[in-house]
Amino acid sequence: MLSLKSKYRTHTCGELNASNVGESVVLSGWVHRKRDHGSLMFVDLRDNYGITQVVFDGGNEALEKVRPESVIKVMGTVVARDGAAVNDKIPTGAIEIQAQSFEVLTNSDVLPFQVFGDDDSVAEDLRLKYRYIDLRRESLHKNILFRNRVMKFLRDKMWDMGFSEFQTPILTASSPEGARDFIVPSRNHHGMFYALPQAPQQFKQFIQISGFDRYFQIAPCFRDEDLRADRLLEFYQLDLEMSFVDLPDIQAVGNTLMPEMIRTFVPGAKVCEDIPHIPFDEAMLKYGSDKPDLRNPIIIHDVTEIFRGSDFGIFANAVENGSVVRAIPAPNSADKPRSWFDKLGEFAVKELGLGGLGYIVFADEAKGPVAKKLDEARIAKLREIAGDNSSLFFVCDEKNAASKAAGKLRNKLGDDLGLIDPKEFRFCWIEEFPFFEEDEESPTGIAFTHNPFSFPMATLEELNSKNPLDIKAAQFDMVLNGAEICSGGLRNFNPEVMLKCFDITGYSEDIVKEKFGGMYTAFQYGAPPHGGCAFGLDRLVQIMLDEPNLRQVVIFPTNQRGQDLMMGAPTTVTEKQLREVHIQVRKKN
Repeated sequence: MLSLKSKYRTHTCGELNASNVGESVVLSGWVHRKRDHGSLMFVDLRDNYGITQVVFDGGNEALEKVRPESVIKVMGTVVARDGAAVNDKIPTGAIEIQAQSFEVLTNSDVLPFQVFGDDDSVAEDLRLKYRYIDLRRESLHKNILFRNRVMKFLRDKMWDMGFSEFQTPILTASSPEGARDFIVPSRNHHGMFYALPQAPQQFKQFIQISGFDRYFQIAPCFRDEDLRADRLLEFYQLDLEMSFVDLPDIQAVGNTLMPEMIRTFVPGAKVCEDIPHIPFDEAMLKYGSDKPDLRNPIIIHDVTEIFRGSDFGIFANAVENGSVVRAIPAPNSADKPRSWFDKLGEFAVKELGLGGLGYIVFADEAKGPVAKKLDEARIAKLREIAGDNSSLFFVCDEKNAASKAAGKLRNKLGDDLGLIDPKEFRFCWIEEFPFFEEDEESPTGIAFTHNPFSFPMATLEELNSKNPLDIKAAQFDMVLNGAEICSGGLRNFNPEVMLKCFDITGYSEDIVKEKFGGMYTAFQYGAPPHGGCAFGLDRLVQIMLDEPNLRQVVIFPTNQRGQDLMMGAPTTVTEKQLREVHIQVRKKN
């Protein structure tokens, strides 16, 4: 490692200890806080590596004028702290610096908010405007350094597994990846535009066609979409692609990499080594989501046939009209007060959009309005699902709507009943996604569900004959604790299959060749079977740190309106700049 010593420091603010007592040292850093005790003044000096306490004689007028977060250089001697004064919370807590002199390198203005204390009440927009100050806060500073270590870990492991690192272009062509592109006008090509990549999808396929066997990149991605706490305009992913592989070969990377990463960076983590493979349809039935949190033991059940022809008319009539009924068990909840059930009913109406929430309580006997309308045989079947001393909640709706509502209720019950261990990390693979879905905006009424470059789990003959909605994709997601952390699969490498898939979604051969001519042409010259995936770096760090907001793990994020308040972006540009790229801004209606 390159030496950290310079004219500004002999040591960092995080490395001195009892073994250094008696040494003359020079430290530089930020004034974290000052404490005036009259005859003595204490300064906590902070840099990237830690905090060291510095002791000055009282009555130092020059020091009194130094504001918090000013940068100073201190010369002094390391002394041992008295036993009662030792601070076990920091590595330098056994010593302090008896200051002999100091120099103000830069004096800080009055701060917009305090760095000391990590006050989380400060408005996010204010913290983002002064992000360079915000990043000095201990918790956020540690988060960013943590992210740096994770990136190094991932990069080292990928090299160890035989992958080569390549960088793909940032300025490229617009491509349908499921979100809006950020577009960049060309100065030299009138009326034409570049696009920032939503993902390096086509380029990494070109890399495989070029004969490189295993590629990876920690890649920047850009998507012009509405923002949430778990979504940013630009983000990074561990992107990889492999030649001559099947699905298990690609998934082996995740099986190797992800559990080891969690064990390395999360102290006390309980990592489940068994990573199940769950078909999409099964996930939607059992968990009401394609991103199931497997820490939650609750399994959703289809009880449509139990209610068909029953005396519970609301459900029975709905079933005859094509609806389904999902049952969500709540273990060991029979003794919950009525208010608990009422609150869940309010949740169902306000958050799930349901007309209400039916339930049965299974104590010594089955209780509740639903139970009164069911015969003993039906009650017995439902008790088998719920178990004794438990409750069973019901959602009745169209299939997709019922699955989603049941999934959200499952999540809430898991939280309310304390069924989720925060130290546990449970992975799973979700597979066999639908390749196509209904879309009113598509010329054919059919659109790609996700990645148009995935390989269909169907022959060319089946693509011509089968209902597109029945065709699955050789595609998968890796899910961790209810969050998607990876998406990938096998890629299409057959030009005839590519044309047919796009034809199903309303893209003619001419349009495919116009929009994806590079890929189509490349397939004509010998493309290997290949596939890959991408792990969301920001989300992985967020999960490991248990942060509720992605902005807490990204060094310079935008706010929820997509604004960079520190740099003032997006911003206007001059008329000259607009003319150079042949752009005229129209007034907003």
